[in-house]
Amino acid sequence: MPDDRHRAEADDLIAYHAEISGAMTAERTALESQLIPVSAYILVSAAETWFRWPDMMTAVDKAMPAEEIGTAGRRPGMRVNAVHLWSIANIYLTGRKLLTTFGVVDDEVERTWTVLDFWRRAAQAYRGDGALQAWDAGFTVRPYDHATVDRLLAGASATPDAGARAVVKKLNATLVAYLFLLYFDTRVGTGDCGPYPLGDGRTLLVRDYYQLAQSDFAWSSVAAGVPYRNLTAALVLEGVDVKVNDWGTSLTDPEDYLDHLVAFGLYTTDDGDGTLRPVAQDEWDVLIAAVRKAHADHYRQVAAMSRRQKIDAGAYVYFSFLRPFAEVAGVADDLDWTVPRDTVGPLYDALEPFTGEGAAVEADEPYYKPLA
Repeated sequence: MPDDRHRAEADDLIAYHAEISGAMTAERTALESQLIPVSAYILVSAAETWFRWPDMMTAVDKAMPAEEIGTAGRRPGMRVNAVHLWSIANIYLTGRKLLTTFGVVDDEVERTWTVLDFWRRAAQAYRGDGALQAWDAGFTVRPYDHATVDRLLAGASATPDAGARAVVKKLNATLVAYLFLLYFDTRVGTGDCGPYPLGDGRTLLVRDYYQLAQSDFAWSSVAAGVPYRNLTAALVLEGVDVKVNDWGTSLTDPEDYLDHLVAFGLYTTDDGDGTLRPVAQDEWDVLIAAVRKAHADHYRQVAAMSRRQKIDAGAYVYFSFLRPFAEVAGVADDLDWTVPRDTVGPLYDALEPFTGEGAAVEADEPYYKPLA
């Protein structure tokens, strides 16, 4: 029967994610932000995903198969990427864990199978190397083909001294800090992929900076003056061992990888046709000034929010990790992205005070349990 087959497939994928995500989470340093209630909004978003993502994924998959969406992510500027793929499986599984543990809902085979099957097909197509995640492939994420790598390298200029590298460090630090706050203390505003070995001890690391300007984020009006929506950087490193994990984060040896930068290129994909248009260095000062203003304005905006407003905004960021898939399929505007919606009431009231203090991975049981 389909239910039995789906149960077996779902349990296999639950066990797969339990091992990997349990290990990744145990290694992560978790600190509750002094400004934003991150733990509370993660739980609200996770609960929302359990109630709503199965139906939303079914609608997205009907408009465009998950395999085609995953393939569409294999170019710069696309948020169908490693961290969004990790998230659409694991945020749902977190919601399942939360709601079933406390008896709020019954475990449902088809609901979980729908989400994990969509994830599996999209992830396989995105990577295109037979693996499902960076964890399976020696911490590599290489979605871009040789032609794309060649285009990224063609516009990269040498960074021959500490002065040139300092300019790149300033640009990168400004963009990363801004996007971290814009995404409510979440690192998904940037996404790394690679390493792409170039020979002679050199390695290409590609970094995408997503949604710098106005977007679906209700608070992004502060970014009206930011001149680019998406940017992509090509970082050519020498003598650096690079790994990229499933959160789109680079792990480098040595850690000060930008001190070993030998060439750098900056591009935008804002033309919408997949082209990489170079952003000249003489434009960077204007870009940095605009980003710093937006960052400062957003900080003041967040500081003025109530706790619930912050939770709702952060929950939207996490819940909308599915949105890039819907955008590729052309149905994003047909779906309801309101958050909170299905958690409004006693469930939301119970999750709102959560701070994450004392939360830990239980070593003696699976991070995600099999279906009941």
